[in-house]
Amino acid sequence: MTTKNLLVELFVEELPPKALKKLGQAFGIELVASLNAQNLISLRAETDDDQESTQFFASPRRLAVWVKDVLVQAPDKAVSQKLMPVAVGLDAAGSATPALLKKLQALGADASAVSGLKRVMDGKAEALFYESTAKGAMLAEGLQKALLEAIAKLPIPKVMSYQLESGCELPGWSSVSFVRPAHSLLALHGSEVVPISALGLKAGNSTQGHRFEAAKSTVVVADADAYANTLEKDGAVIASFEARKAEIVKQLAAAAAKVGGGVKPIEDDALLDEVTALVERPNVLICEFEKQFLDVPQECLILTMKANQKYFPMLDASGKLTNQFLVVSNISPADASAVIGGNERVVRPRLADAKFFFDQDRKKTLESRIPQLAKVVYHNKLGSQGERVERVRAIARAIGQQLGGDLLAKQADRAALLAKADLLTDMVGEFPELQGIMGGYYALNDKETPEVAAAVEDHYKPRFAGDELPRNQVGVVVALADKLETLVGMFGIGNLPTGDKDPFALRRHALGVIRMLVEKAPTLQIIDLIARSVPAFGSLIQDQSSALNDFIYDRFAGSLREQGYSAQEVDAVISLRPQKLAEVAQRLAAVRAFAQLPEAPALAAANKRVGNILKKVEGTVEAKINSALLQAGEEQGLADALKSVAARADSAWANGQFEENLKALAALKEPVDAFFDKVMVNHDDPAIRANRLGLLASLHQAMNRVADLSKLAA
Repeated sequence: MTTKNLLVELFVEELPPKALKKLGQAFGIELVASLNAQNLISLRAETDDDQESTQFFASPRRLAVWVKDVLVQAPDKAVSQKLMPVAVGLDAAGSATPALLKKLQALGADASAVSGLKRVMDGKAEALFYESTAKGAMLAEGLQKALLEAIAKLPIPKVMSYQLESGCELPGWSSVSFVRPAHSLLALHGSEVVPISALGLKAGNSTQGHRFEAAKSTVVVADADAYANTLEKDGAVIASFEARKAEIVKQLAAAAAKVGGGVKPIEDDALLDEVTALVERPNVLICEFEKQFLDVPQECLILTMKANQKYFPMLDASGKLTNQFLVVSNISPADASAVIGGNERVVRPRLADAKFFFDQDRKKTLESRIPQLAKVVYHNKLGSQGERVERVRAIARAIGQQLGGDLLAKQADRAALLAKADLLTDMVGEFPELQGIMGGYYALNDKETPEVAAAVEDHYKPRFAGDELPRNQVGVVVALADKLETLVGMFGIGNLPTGDKDPFALRRHALGVIRMLVEKAPTLQIIDLIARSVPAFGSLIQDQSSALNDFIYDRFAGSLREQGYSAQEVDAVISLRPQKLAEVAQRLAAVRAFAQLPEAPALAAANKRVGNILKKVEGTVEAKINSALLQAGEEQGLADALKSVAARADSAWANGQFEENLKALAALKEPVDAFFDKVMVNHDDPAIRANRLGLLASLHQAMNRVADLSKLAA
């Protein structure tokens, strides 16, 4: 069948910038999926590139999709429909029953179709099947269905209801709902308009370009393939989100090179996506502000320029903020001085506010603000921020004492005392994202030690996956204490994550604790840390240490699988709940090396068998062997081999050589196999039976110090 390329565009008022990229992709994906489901897209070779066969467009005022090789009509399709069991549809003489005739009539067939019915075994009985040919969908009806489905499935958190303009398809006082009011619909199959409608609009071959710089007030698109070029030429709009983004990146780099001196715009993918969603034809301009504002911490200036103005601050070669910044304008006048001057005037009050907040905040010390934390509610079941600070202090002292003695405990206590005080400053009140960061600056201003100031700044770290960890041990202790207080407290009042809801970021806190224990505090043990944290709450909570311990190990397991370890490897190690999380990577490496040994499958299977035997025994089996009760040669052989292997394995274990510990177990394969081939564990004599169980318990203990090897069994 003949195919042509298809272009569909919805032209609307300005779309939400932070959602534009997602909306554009969802619109295109859903529309193409629906066309595919209706067989309206020609079958392509497996080597075809999806990017060459479809293209999504998203600009501030349009959502569009281009699809290659779309059919005018989908191919006819053979349909086989099950009617009923033969015994129900045919009588003893083989004639159609009334039930069968009624069913055929409902399908548009008559009694003449009975002879053409097929008999096919369906389970234990024969059934009658009616075979027919369904006409393929026409493009107009198929695209209409696809467009409505794509609109309905757009990820819009909140829709607008608006009155239709006069002259629309639905006259009178009709209204529709969409993310933003829609003004036109374009649908071209090659050069032909596809007669579809949506949101009160009929499809045509025209759209609108840039509000101010379009060469033509109405942009007429000759055919589907000419869409992007025509819109850019006549409409002054770069329709492709990715092409517009690439153009902005190119212009940002060119502007920075023009400034010289090794400066570069700040890298921020979220900001870049948002700005891409705000402009239709980007024009990057160089602006500047007064150097006096550089006395304010650069984090404040950067945040206000990015969050409030969508500007790109510029950093010098050492990463220090300069007084120049870049603006991505949506217009390109011959003389840009008015645009530059306007943006410079707009940013000045923002920076002045930041300077004012910074100067005012420094008039009071952090310590003087602490009593006011008693008036700030943290959680209705866990009290105020002031009470929370005292709990964090108690936990920090305990961890600091364990990790570094009196000095570290004292420093951690001081940092924990001051850590939340910046919540009451004007700067953090205006920019909550700066909590901790401003605390560090204000602590230095108050003449606190550099170690304490750094800990105040770092105690929220890591804030997200891949974030930096605290720089010094004081920061590590306070960050651990802060996250453990949250975890223990929330678990203690039953406020746990459910599904994708995690309002207190407990999953992130757990991963932060894991990273710090692995990378910064390898000697600390997780169950001990949780136990040290619970007393700080007194009678406010129920002790949920066991559930919290499981939660943390579950997060750790998930993280390890994301790093490329297999589910078997991770389960083998994590199921033993190793307390020193820093050892886990080494244990995983040892398990992976052990799995490559030829003896590994048999030993893993034997280990699983031993575990199952021991589980069935009532009471506790002591890992103890009485040599005088060993009877069979294979029984004695296993005991001797275990004694020999245990010496080497214990030595390797004591020296932290996990791989050597597991490799030593390879010598047990043959005696273990022989034992299970020749020895009956459940001997009639209770003493012999207990001794054999003790032998197996000793074997199980020796084999499962690094990991539970039964998890490797097929």
